Amino acid sequence: MKAVKGKYYFGGVHPRDGKILAKSAAIEALPAPEAVAISLSQSIGKPAVVIVETGKTVKAGEVIAKADGEISSDVFASISGTVTDIKDMLSANGQTEKYIFIQSNGKDETTFLPSLSDPSGEEIRERIKAAGIVGLGGAGFPTAVKLTPSSPVDTLIVNGAECEPYLTCDYRLMLEKTDEIARGAAYIAKALGAERIIIAIEKNKPDCVAKFEAYENIQPVVLPKKYPMGGEKQIIYSATGRKLGAGKLPAEVGVIVQNVATCFAVCEAVELGKPLYERVVTISGKAVKTPKNLLVKIGTSVKDIVNYCNGGEDGEKPLKIVKGGPMTGTALANYEVYTHKTDSGILLLSEKEAAADEPTPCINCGKCADVCPMHLMPMNTAFYSAAGDFDAALQYGQTAACIECGACEYICPAKRPLIQAIRKTKAYLKNKKEGK
Repeated sequence: MKAVKGKYYFGGVHPRDGKILAKSAAIEALPAPEAVAISLSQSIGKPAVVIVETGKTVKAGEVIAKADGEISSDVFASISGTVTDIKDMLSANGQTEKYIFIQSNGKDETTFLPSLSDPSGEEIRERIKAAGIVGLGGAGFPTAVKLTPSSPVDTLIVNGAECEPYLTCDYRLMLEKTDEIARGAAYIAKALGAERIIIAIEKNKPDCVAKFEAYENIQPVVLPKKYPMGGEKQIIYSATGRKLGAGKLPAEVGVIVQNVATCFAVCEAVELGKPLYERVVTISGKAVKTPKNLLVKIGTSVKDIVNYCNGGEDGEKPLKIVKGGPMTGTALANYEVYTHKTDSGILLLSEKEAAADEPTPCINCGKCADVCPMHLMPMNTAFYSAAGDFDAALQYGQTAACIECGACEYICPAKRPLIQAIRKTKAYLKNKKEGK
């Protein structure tokens, strides 16, 4: 189906994308590590509950922790071997999470679910739940829950924008796994009862657009190149012209959005019975000797991944290590961090790439508000948050509606830590709701 142009939306920025470093690197499988540490917090919801004990022998694809409630997801062993420890550790985001440690036995044994042939919508939803699939664009919302909307849905948008600088894992999937993504999208549309499938791709990926023009059941939409084009509200408006109001869910305007990597995982879960225990991750930055797009087992240490890519050797010493993209990712204190289902990138940024300027006082220029795609006032959040008045920050900054895209911090001439202030304010709101 011939591609059509998407609409522009308010706000956003145009950061240097840095994708040239890894975009030509075909997906390759990272050899199974000798050991993994798999967090029980693999979704936006509650952590899963451990169902294994130390000393147990497991296979890759075996359930080691069960979802705790509806907004949670099963967790699977990503290598075959022996459970050696179960303990709490600090994660990259500063939160304490429980981890299951597995030592490899070198056998690469797997256990999958039965494959499905011509499944019904209900069977597809059940399979997605059983495979522990969550949104792989970063949010980590359990996909099966998203496929049971309270409002009728007529359109599935497959998010192929990948607007975050440096990341090319979705780009490589769209080039190399086109058929699987298309079939996965068809399964999701069937589960939703959606009549229309759109794949929305930024215009800097014309080769991906051309790939999907070959499908009669998928409408490619070419998006303007702007960050954060991959945001849910932004991509819905650009691809369909439908406006999603504050506090509204996509299903309320008849749309559901799923990332291309999620569609690929759904295809594998339905056709191969494969649970979600590995994903494609971009390793990039000018302090990486060999940028790559790697198929990585969940729970692999950042150290093992960086060593495989010769990160930092014979090149520039990284000024900053980031898990995720440079706009929304988390800066790491060291390499002793383990991958999650939602991790799409590991960046080793050189001194020329990473901002390390000390913040200066706000000059009230209003640029942060000018670029905010959610029409918020980030300077108000920052001002009241710094004063410790989080209630005022929520009221005058409308912080609860923030999507944490980082456009405000990127554009700020004073280099204020706006996202830090926003996250502190949201943490206060969460603790207040929970009575802490």
